[in-house]
Amino acid sequence: MRIRLYLKNAALLTAGGFALRGLGMVFRVLIASYLGGEGMGLYQLILAVYGVFVALASAGVNVASTRLAAQSLARGRGMAPTLWGLVSAASCLGTAAMLAQFALAPLIAHWCLHDVRAELGLRVLAPSLPFLAVSGALRGCFLARRRVGPNITAQLFEQLSRMAIALGALRLLHSWGAGYASAAVLIGNTASEALSCLLMALFARAEAAFRPQAADPAKGFALRELWAIAWPVGGSRLLVSALQAVESSLIPLCLTVYLGQRGAAVAQYGAMKGMALPLVFFPFSVLSALSGLLMPEIVRAHTRRDRTGENRLIDAAMRLTGLFAALAGAGLVLFGEPAACLLFDDAAAGTYVRLLGWIAPFMYFESMVDGILKGLGEQLATFRYTVLDSALRILLIVLLVPQYGLTGFLGVMVCSNLLTCLLNTRRMLRRTGMRAAWLAWFAGPAALALLGAALTLAVRQIVADSAAGWLAQGFVFLAGAGGPAALLLSKNRELVQARRRA
Repeated sequence: MRIRLYLKNAALLTAGGFALRGLGMVFRVLIASYLGGEGMGLYQLILAVYGVFVALASAGVNVASTRLAAQSLARGRGMAPTLWGLVSAASCLGTAAMLAQFALAPLIAHWCLHDVRAELGLRVLAPSLPFLAVSGALRGCFLARRRVGPNITAQLFEQLSRMAIALGALRLLHSWGAGYASAAVLIGNTASEALSCLLMALFARAEAAFRPQAADPAKGFALRELWAIAWPVGGSRLLVSALQAVESSLIPLCLTVYLGQRGAAVAQYGAMKGMALPLVFFPFSVLSALSGLLMPEIVRAHTRRDRTGENRLIDAAMRLTGLFAALAGAGLVLFGEPAACLLFDDAAAGTYVRLLGWIAPFMYFESMVDGILKGLGEQLATFRYTVLDSALRILLIVLLVPQYGLTGFLGVMVCSNLLTCLLNTRRMLRRTGMRAAWLAWFAGPAALALLGAALTLAVRQIVADSAAGWLAQGFVFLAGAGGPAALLLSKNRELVQARRRA
């Protein structure tokens, strides 16, 4: 029964994640039509800095809440003191982060982002931080209870309310300029965080296990227990978020040196980060949903110290990733440009998607192997690689982007993703004692992708450049490469067993 519940929760989380990514993609398409390239660039810059204060607000409390709540259950204690202690800590941290972001907004906008228009957006976002922190603490408590339904419901409600409020505000403010337009989108963010927190609080109030009991202890946990968990997690996230914010602020600054115009630089940055990259990563949500059946099994095998079963499952996950990554990368190269132009009405974004399609398989591999390593308890190794990668990216951006513009940044991404993919894969192989199945993981999927691409390009010479022509090319690609890939997946024993267990 416990295994079935665990797999059911994993399936719900992956399905919910896929729905959230789909809604997020729709949201980006809608706001891009109002903001344009420059507005999207400013929006992305604000979010990069916001990520630092999010790390400060949560400070690992969301992770600590799951562990401390589970610990209270294991000790036979009531959860009410633990829950209220976590909510209190989250409220204090979130409020401190809010005040810091609100006060520092002018300095950050002027000296870090080099764009005073960002000040309004940063101040609009600041009140969301206490709500975000409290929601994270409540979600952790529900996860400890093995109840993922309230979390998924609240996140879907949050996304839908963000879309509705942001689009309503955009209609009123988009004509006032990029600064006010991006702030209008962020109004939706702040309001939706507050509404989501309220919904989580209502779920918590209705949860019988969270209600005070006569036998409850005075305190659910000691403060040192909270900080022992929260500080390492929060500190590492804060460092990584700060490095990513530095990187994000450097890209438009270096592009300005190359182009000579700040507006054009921010527009290029917006087309890349706000339009092209989300479209490139959208297919990965499908892979996440499919692999969601395998990841809990890998964790269970690792917990049981079943090395043979663990390695079989990792091999199955890598085969799945290899096939999907190769086909998705080829699909982005072949169809990414017209898809981006159709969605965003931006030719530059289409070009970036087509170019990024060549390195998308390495992005997917890196993300999957990173997840496997964390399931094996290798969080410290992935943290070291992330910091090394961020430092390398910052150095290469400073050296290459002022000289070569966005072409230089694409080169930075190639080096970065190759490095992290190789480091993570090497660590996984050493940790598990496995040997890389180069044919099944890489060469075979690449051959299928090339076959599908060759057939598609042949058909492209015949059919007209129209909607029907693109549909015909897509059908040929799916039949030529996707058909054999689906056949291989159907014969994968681990995937079949996981599907049956679910």
